[in-house]
Amino acid sequence: MTKIKAYKKRDNIAGYLLLLPWLFGFFLMWLIPMLISIYYSMTDFNLLNTPSFIGFQNYVRVFTQDKTFWQALKVTFSYVLVLVPLRLAFALWVAMILNQKRRFLGLYRTLYYVPSIVGGSIAVSIVWKQIFGNEGVAMTLLGLFGIEQKISFLGNPKTALGVIVLMGVWQFGSSMLIFLSALKQIPVSLYESARVDGASKSKIFWKITLPMLTPTIFFNLIMQIVNGFRVFTESYVITNGGPMDSTLSYVLYLYQRAFKYFDMGYSCALAWILVLIIAAFTAILFKTQDSWVHYEN
Repeated sequence: MTKIKAYKKRDNIAGYLLLLPWLFGFFLMWLIPMLISIYYSMTDFNLLNTPSFIGFQNYVRVFTQDKTFWQALKVTFSYVLVLVPLRLAFALWVAMILNQKRRFLGLYRTLYYVPSIVGGSIAVSIVWKQIFGNEGVAMTLLGLFGIEQKISFLGNPKTALGVIVLMGVWQFGSSMLIFLSALKQIPVSLYESARVDGASKSKIFWKITLPMLTPTIFFNLIMQIVNGFRVFTESYVITNGGPMDSTLSYVLYLYQRAFKYFDMGYSCALAWILVLIIAAFTAILFKTQDSWVHYEN
């Protein structure tokens, strides 16, 4: 028994030693900054002075005095509600095309995935800004077709957010690959049985493909909603929130409060409100999954 206890003790020590890098990262890079952020959200802190505790005044100020907060929230909600369905629908459509037996499919899959790798970079955002700017490709093409546009798409408050959404839809590669993997897991026998029964392609899609993909749709939906609420680079580089705050995303506004106005305590409060919003959406999806997500068991 003594030897067994000694062996278990050594085994536990070895396990904790292997966990040390993760524990170090967890406490240093996640837990401690999170607790500090919660504290700062309840202080008056501008990075220069000593934080002074003010309780929930920052949160009260957000909801009662800050009109820009509501505009940023409106823009972000609009972005998410338009982007997520379009990106998922487009990703599924491309995945179904690439799921067929064709030549050079490996090359096509790689090419379609590239935008997801480079799409969020500063360089691509600058290129996108040039395309839809005053002298960009989009304006030039409209001129060739005799459509005169005095204001560019990025300069018009009604269309600027649409450009940001379009760039987000263009980055569909990660969702497409997940859908493609899920499509390959659907048993071929289901399709063969449906064809024998005379089912049309549309009926096969709605009755077999889509229900079998609902767990994957559920996963992609959560991931894309979280990523949508965190949009920053596109709004910051392409429009910097303009024109007239029509593309002012929530995270961009949070960044401005922290590093433009040096209102760090208020920015931390905004960050935790965003965490609660994302958590609420995630909880709603998990609560409703029983009514639309179909698992094998």
